[in-house]
Amino acid sequence: MIKAVRSDNSLFKEVRFDKGFNVVLAERKKEATSKDSRNGLGKTTLIEIIHFCFGARTKPNEGLRVKELEDWTFMLDLTLRGKDYTIYRNTKDFTKVKIEGDISNWPVKPDYDKNEKIYSMKTAEWSSLLGYLMFDLPVDTTGEKYKPTFRSLISYFARRGVGAFHDPFSHTRKQLEFDIQINNAYLLGLNWEYASEFQLLKDKEHTLQELKKAADQGLLAGVIGTLGDMEAERVRLEDEVIASEDQLKTFKVHPQYYSVYDEANALHKSIQELKNKYAINTHILNKYEESITEEKDVSVDNVKQIYKEAGLIFPEGVVKKIHDTLEFHKTIVLNRKDYLKSEIARIKREIEQQKYQIENISNKRAELLGILKTHGALEEYSMLQNRVVTLRQQLEEVKSRIKNLEAFEEGKSVLKIEKEGLLQKTHRDYQERKIQLDNARKYFNKNSESLYSEPGTLSIDIKDTGYKYKVDIKRARSQGIGYMKVFCYDLTLIQLRANYSDMPGFLIHDSTIFDGVDERQIAKALELAAAEAQLKGFQYICTLNSDIVPSADFSEKFRNEFDRFVCIKFTDATDDGGLLGFRF
Repeated sequence: MIKAVRSDNSLFKEVRFDKGFNVVLAERKKEATSKDSRNGLGKTTLIEIIHFCFGARTKPNEGLRVKELEDWTFMLDLTLRGKDYTIYRNTKDFTKVKIEGDISNWPVKPDYDKNEKIYSMKTAEWSSLLGYLMFDLPVDTTGEKYKPTFRSLISYFARRGVGAFHDPFSHTRKQLEFDIQINNAYLLGLNWEYASEFQLLKDKEHTLQELKKAADQGLLAGVIGTLGDMEAERVRLEDEVIASEDQLKTFKVHPQYYSVYDEANALHKSIQELKNKYAINTHILNKYEESITEEKDVSVDNVKQIYKEAGLIFPEGVVKKIHDTLEFHKTIVLNRKDYLKSEIARIKREIEQQKYQIENISNKRAELLGILKTHGALEEYSMLQNRVVTLRQQLEEVKSRIKNLEAFEEGKSVLKIEKEGLLQKTHRDYQERKIQLDNARKYFNKNSESLYSEPGTLSIDIKDTGYKYKVDIKRARSQGIGYMKVFCYDLTLIQLRANYSDMPGFLIHDSTIFDGVDERQIAKALELAAAEAQLKGFQYICTLNSDIVPSADFSEKFRNEFDRFVCIKFTDATDDGGLLGFRF
């Protein structure tokens, strides 16, 4: 139970709460301006202070950590497990809280400051301890990844901010699904550990999807998809790696590889030129040899015989001239033969020389080609090295993808079995808790029926992703009625928790929960909360603007009693009329 909210600053208006129904009332005398928009009269700030003293995380220039409230200390007087305590937290030294009261039965002891004669502890440790004191959560939960937390649980009993009222099962729009499942399971009496296991399975499923994604990406992504395809690719790459590595092992680098290569090319050209000359000389030689063989002398007797056969008789003078001519011709033929013989001899010598040169140069070129065949250039060696490295990388990528895909396929099967086992366990546990869950349903039905004359429904289903919660009020069509779903659910939670001693012992609603709600439903809601708080022994604290108090719709008895439930009034008639004693 919260007894009081105070501050060390004299401007602050102390707020004291009683058991049962408490109203923080803000009276509006004038239209709000942009200057008033920051903190108004302090209704929302009051809830912020309570959270601040309960160890809420704070950010610079937000909430209470603003320039105007620098070095303010806020105090919270409350009762925990039947004992009274005062909690101090300073906006400047916000990393710890100070505590007054009997801590002898606490499982975790704060540090004691002998000078100040007060206990203190880090805010994170304080929040963990409050989880034990208000909700009986274990203090040491080392190793548990998903579990109920005090900061989340208390936010269902003291919602803050507009986003806290958009859905009964979440206290902020950014609340994660696992946090919703686990903390509501705890508050409704379900096995929250099963909700945690569902989230762990989701993590495994996410990991498997990442493995599958990794298997689908990388080398030849989109081409090689099945495990069989990748195994075939693995074998091919392994063969290529072996062949390339063997080639690399036997590779010899010649330091003058390119000069040898150039010399071999030059020798090849020389051989081609010699072969051309050799072919020409051979052709000329053949012609000369044919010519010298066919060359014959012509005798005078042959000429006479030709003329005789033609019936002609040469005079003796003519015969003498022919004889002279033949002698001259004979001289020419002899000279020509001598020339051809000398040319034939010369050409034969050249041919032999060319054959010799071709043979020598060919041998030298063959030697160079042998070097080129057994050696390579440094660049070629580097290229071969790079290829081996690339092939190895491709092979490792394929092996990794195979491993990922194998893990994915195996994991899918295991995950399916685990999920089915968890579903069966959860269903059995659900049936065993039926009486407790029926109590929650009955409370919600009764609460919603009190507001709308028809019972609403609180549904709890078990899906393969965990618990699924839903509330419904048949007439719920507007934002106002949507807010009343939150009201009925929150009231259900405190009704359930009322069976526990002082855990947490209060339910706080900001006036936001009544925005857009019909005045008749506001009246019924306030009367219902007041009656249940009185009956069950918890505090119901709400902040209201005077202009939305539905006095005309209250029952006569409640209308007459309403003023005594107002624990403090704020007014905008003066600058110091709000909670903080000043406007900013």
